[in-house]
Order: sequence, then structure tokens, then C-alpha cells
Amino acid sequence: MTTGKQKQAAAAARPTARRAMAGRLSWGLADQAVCSMTNFAVGIYVARSLGLSAFGVFSLAWVTYGVVLSVSRGLATDPLVVRFSGVSTESWRAAAARSSGTALGVGGAIGAVCLVVGLSVGGRVGPAFAALGVVLPGLLLQDAWRYSFFAAGTGRKAFVNDLLGGVALVPALLVAARVGSVAAFVLAWGAAAAVAAAYGCLQSGIRPQPTGARAWLREQRDLGYRYLVENVGVSGASQLRAYGLGAIVGVSAVGVVRGAELLLGPFLAVLMGLSLVTVPEAARVLRQAPHRLGRFCLMLSGALAGAALLWGAALLLVPDRGGELVLGDVWGSASDLIVPAALGVAGSSLGIGAAAGLRALAAARRSLRAQLFASTCYVGGGLGGAAVDGAVGSAWGVAAATIISSAVWWLQLRIALRERRHPSIPEVRTS
Repeated sequence: MTTGKQKQAAAAARPTARRAMAGRLSWGLADQAVCSMTNFAVGIYVARSLGLSAFGVFSLAWVTYGVVLSVSRGLATDPLVVRFSGVSTESWRAAAARSSGTALGVGGAIGAVCLVVGLSVGGRVGPAFAALGVVLPGLLLQDAWRYSFFAAGTGRKAFVNDLLGGVALVPALLVAARVGSVAAFVLAWGAAAAVAAAYGCLQSGIRPQPTGARAWLREQRDLGYRYLVENVGVSGASQLRAYGLGAIVGVSAVGVVRGAELLLGPFLAVLMGLSLVTVPEAARVLRQAPHRLGRFCLMLSGALAGAALLWGAALLLVPDRGGELVLGDVWGSASDLIVPAALGVAGSSLGIGAAAGLRALAAARRSLRAQLFASTCYVGGGLGGAAVDGAVGSAWGVAAATIISSAVWWLQLRIALRERRHPSIPEVRTS
């Protein structure tokens, strides 16, 4: 029986827990604000300095980086966040060393492939991909420290880490502008990331262990390989859309789509910042009050979708002169994509809460099914729309795809919650 003192203690603990959650969310937003401002600065600088066509080449390198990042997160940091959030310091340090070492190994291996391919291809695209191959290890290690710090509940360290990277980017961009090539901007972006990655080692006092990658992959294989496929489905779909759009409409259309994404940058900063902490927070809700997980996920999705629509409405009020000041010649075409792009982000936001819930439940099979369906819809909608009406049609196709996909995410979460209450068949097998 619960005593009066126990009830009072529980009531007193709830505000403290809410304040702690708010603090972790705040550091997530602050850190992502820094990272998004960094990415925004790089994109704007390239768009204004090199023009639409070169910006399209840069965007192809950017989406390729996104695919590689998804591989690193699936194998290295996603299992870390799911299984080592809120654990003892000793357990976290051992896991973070092997997780960051895995990310570094992924960067080195895929970076070598990009370097060889880039040198072989030549032309305008080849040097950009060769430069990407050089900087991938630093980029992935910086990202690994972000997720490691948030898993430990020390988001402040991630913020300081990435703030240093943003400061280092300023002189790097100035040097790149003097060179005046896409490859120079890619190298500048990666050099700043390498500074942040090195400081992450100092802050954590942990040396990444690439030699521990094999053991890490073996121990986390029940989650890691499914998250790998799931994450690659997300970024691979974006890359297929970009390449397909370039083939159907032209490389300039890729720059137009990227320009519309830059207009949504401030909101995407909030979205990505919350994504750093939503899975750890959902995991904490599951441990402390499992009956509240569904409500937590629903409130998260609703708030994000509403915010996306408000930001899209605000962009419609931006005068052409203000848009041209930010994006230059890219603004005229990118502004036509504001409505469908905002609806697309709102649609994907509706599924974020469900995705966080599935990750917290470690329901890797169900999240994989939902993501594969979503990725297929994304590519189909994006390329089908491009064939009908170019970049604008592609944006409308993606918007429709994200809304449909969000319904599937929630269906999978509902089934997973029911299976947890009635565990007749285990969702994830471990050995």
C-alpha cells in the first residue's frame, strides 16, 4: 500500500523530473541551433558565391554525406542512445569509446571509397566527392560525440563542442571563398568539424577505439543492422530523389530544392535538436511510466507538426527583396516550393513521435517496416512529381508521401504497444 509520505515524495519528484527533462531539451535545441546555423552558413555561402549550378553540385555531395551519416548512426550511435541512456558512467564510457571508434571506422572506410571515386570521375562533381572522402572521418566523429553526450545527459558538452566547430568554420569559409571551388567549401566544412571532433575527445576524456568496432557491431547486431537499413532508407531516399531530380529536370533543380530546405532551416534546427533527445526521453518515460509513452509521442508529433505549419506561413510573408538577400538568384525558384515543402515537413513531423516511441521500445523490426514504406513513398512521390511538374511537382509529391507515411508509423507504434502489454511474440531477439 502506498503511504502518504510516498505519495508526497512522488508528487515532489515530478516537478524535478520535468525540470530535468526541460533542461535536456533546451541543450538539445541549443546544440542543434549551432549545427543548423553552421550548415545554413555553408549552404548560403556556396549559393551566393558560386551560383545555382555549383550549388547543385555541392548539394549532391551534401546528400551523399547524409547517406554516410545514416550508416554511422545506425551502426554506432543509435544503439548507444537506445541502450546506454541514463546508465552508469562506467558503462557509458566503455560504450562511447567503442561507438565513437565505430563511427570513425565507418568514416575512414567510406571516405576512402569516395576519394577513389571522386578522383576517377573528375569533371565538376569529382573534386567535390574527393574532398568529401577526406573529411568524412572528422564529420562522423563530431556527430558521434553529439549523440554520446546526449545519451549521458550532458548536452552542454555537445553544445560547447559544436559551438567551437562553428567558430572554426568562419576562417575556413573565408579561405574557401578565395579558392572559389565547391571542393574548397567541402574541405572548409570538414576542417571545422575535425576541430570539434578533436575537442570532443578532450571533453569526454575518451579515446575512440576503432579496434572495438567489431565487438560493438557483434553486441548490437540485433538493433544496429536494422537501424542501419532504416537510416539508409531515409538518407538513401533523399539521395535517390536528388539524383533522379537532376536526371529528370537538371542539376539546377537539385539546388532549387536545397534552397527551399534552407528556407525551412530554422524550423529544421528545432526539429533536429529535439531529435537528439526524443529517443532518450522516450526511453526514460518507458522506464518510469510506461503507460504515458503513447501520450508523450502524440504530444510531441502534434506540437512539431503545428510549428512546421506556422513557420511555413511565416515564410510566405517574406518579401522578394528579403529572400534575394539571403539566397540570391536561388530565391526566385525556391520560393515557389515554400507551401509544399512546409507541408512535407509537417507531414514527417506527425510521424516523429511514433518513431521515437518505436526506438524506445527497441521495436526495430516495426520501425524498419515503417521506414522502408516511408522511403518508398518518398522516392515515388518525389520522382513521380518531378516527371509531372519539375521541382515544384517533386515537392508536392514528397508532401503527400510524408503524410501517408506518418499514418503507417502510428499504426506500427500502436501494434508495438499492444505487443508490449501482451508479449506473446518478442519484437527483438537477442543472443
